[in-house]
Amino acid sequence: MSALTLTHIGGPTTLLEVEGWRILTDPTFDAPGRTYRFGWGTSSRKTTGPAIPAAEIGPVDVVLLTHDHHADNLDDTGRSLLPTAGTVITTASGAVRLGHHARGLRPWDTTLLHAPDRPPITITATPARHGPPGSRPVVGDVVGFDLAWEGQEHGSLWISGDTVLYDGLRNITARLKVGSAILHLGRVGFPLTGPLAYTMGAGDAIELVRLIRPASVVPVHYEGWSHFRQGRDDLAAALTGAPDVAERLRWATLGEPLGLIV
Repeated sequence: MSALTLTHIGGPTTLLEVEGWRILTDPTFDAPGRTYRFGWGTSSRKTTGPAIPAAEIGPVDVVLLTHDHHADNLDDTGRSLLPTAGTVITTASGAVRLGHHARGLRPWDTTLLHAPDRPPITITATPARHGPPGSRPVVGDVVGFDLAWEGQEHGSLWISGDTVLYDGLRNITARLKVGSAILHLGRVGFPLTGPLAYTMGAGDAIELVRLIRPASVVPVHYEGWSHFRQGRDDLAAALTGAPDVAERLRWATLGEPLGLIV
């Protein structure tokens, strides 16, 4: 049995502490109020700042960066933190942009984290598509991350990344046994693209959880930005309406550690 402490800092940003490792996902620490451009006429305003400032995070062994080219996953303050992390793992294209300190992975590539007096962690990049069919050339490459180490009771720890629900995600059960899932939700959308969604909503989460059947599910990346169409209230209402999914939900209070058995 292995215990994980997860602290949701805001948006997609979480601090994962397990077996001596300190792992930070998608660092976003800018102050609220600014509007960021995402290309092709899309933009979003940051409405909430981080629950914990970057200066108070402490040492970070690893940054898992699902993608580097959208400010709601890597903003200016988050980018300035990267050189202080021991390892940065991201997409293959993102690693080229970030430089020599980043490890780039394509879907189903793996890399190993190892350090004295800590169990090694195998990181596997998982498929993600950040929008409707055909959108990849516009929205760019994204990956999720699966973390596996010895002693996990229920299965691996999986971070979906910014993705819609599509066959690449549905098929992860053929390769992974997920014990805990951190799902990027919020159903991102923009006025320019009408009803098109660029991340999962509640209905997608219900279908996905029923497929992978993790012991625990932690929703993130549904608040703090103007481009979310489903906030916590909408998500909670829909997800609690599916009892088999609701029993697995663990809502993280921003800035407060949440313990999980993984």
